[in-house]
Amino acid sequence: METEQVRRSPEDADVTRADSLAREIFSGVANKWALLIINVLRDRTLRFTELHTEVEGISHKVLTQTLRGLERDGVVHRTVHATVPPRVEYRLTDAGQALRDTVNGMCAWTRRYLDEIEASRRRFDAQKQT
Repeated sequence: METEQVRRSPEDADVTRADSLAREIFSGVANKWALLIINVLRDRTLRFTELHTEVEGISHKVLTQTLRGLERDGVVHRTVHATVPPRVEYRLTDAGQALRDTVNGMCAWTRRYLDEIEASRRRFDAQKQT
């Protein structure tokens, strides 16, 4: 049995193109909930309820949708254990671990520039009021 190779065009990898596959993937992993889930999972395996507890403010529905998207994109691996009730666990894949390095960099950037960003927001908001 032969495996069919999918030929990609360079446009598929161009995040600036509205119809590119890269932009679709980018929008799935570059939202606040996906980034927080990736950060929380780190190198651990967690159950849905543990993730829900650790990602403060996320609804069950949004957590489910985000996990499904991350699983579809190969960032998260979902394991269902045949128990009653079923036990479902989530962990980062190799691709997810690699993405986690980027997420950690963004978290470090936020911590480093938090005061500067807050000051800039105050100046901006004060100008808008005048």
